[in-house]
Amino acid sequence: MNFDIFLNSISKIEHIPLPGLTSQVKMSPAYRLELIKQQYKLMENARQAGVMALFYPDREGQAKLILILRKTYSGVHSAQVGFPGGKLESEDPSLEYAALRETFEEVGVPIQAMKVLRAMTSVYIPPSNFMVYPFLGIVLNTPQFIMQDDEVEDLIEVTLDDFLNDDNVSSQMLMTSLGKAVEVPVFLLNGYAVWGATAMILSEIKDLLKKAF
Repeated sequence: MNFDIFLNSISKIEHIPLPGLTSQVKMSPAYRLELIKQQYKLMENARQAGVMALFYPDREGQAKLILILRKTYSGVHSAQVGFPGGKLESEDPSLEYAALRETFEEVGVPIQAMKVLRAMTSVYIPPSNFMVYPFLGIVLNTPQFIMQDDEVEDLIEVTLDDFLNDDNVSSQMLMTSLGKAVEVPVFLLNGYAVWGATAMILSEIKDLLKKAF
């Protein structure tokens, strides 16, 4: 989809009610509800993070979404696909600013170049005890991405058409934080299986955009 057409359509989204949990559960692993029940008390003191679903035009004028592949490390989100973003720091005035700051740090898009369109529905992540607050944003010009080498393994530039294509939703057997392989719903994007909280957030964004289009 041409980015100008995308811009004209998303001007409506601030007036559309968020799909919320109805959208998120479509991409939620079956075991997630049980994990949340087990950690109900922990949720009260969950750490907070802001992430950015950032859309932009490529050099041919097509609308794209930037995702990142995280480095392999000892944490629970090792080598997973996610949004640029990260935890709320004490100096951050808001979760929105945390998402903007971390996006700049991880993929190099200047804070002043990004426009946040609206906040999406938060998602709790049981394995890391984080409450994640997603924001939908745009950049009007083609970004000069600069990857943060110590945290980001690869940049994943997904076309809007591929993201909205229902044929790119499937399920796979994946190894989870539970230490066993389970079948989970996934987005198949640019050769990667995107699942978990990222897929749940993407599901709400997809449903919201389809309402706007």
